[in-house]
Amino acid sequence: MTYNFDPDKWYDNELFLIQSRLKTGEIEQNKYDNTVEILDKKLEEMWKRLDGTYKIDSKNKRNEES
Repeated sequence: MTYNFDPDKWYDNELFLIQSRLKTGEIEQNKYDNTVEILDKKLEEMWKRLDGTYKIDSKNKRNEES
C-alpha cells in the first residue's frame, strides 16, 4: 500500500490554524502555547511511527544466490 501523507505539511496546516486562532483572539497566549506543545508531541509521535516501519534488514532479504 502506498500513501502520500506528509507529516510536515500536516503540522504546518495545523499550526497555521492555531496561529490564526491566536491572532483573532479566539484563544489566549497560554492556550496557544499549550496547544502548540501538544501539536509538537503529536508530530514527534507520528514520526516515530512512520520512521522505520517498513525498513527491511538483511535478515529479511532473499538470498539472491538461491
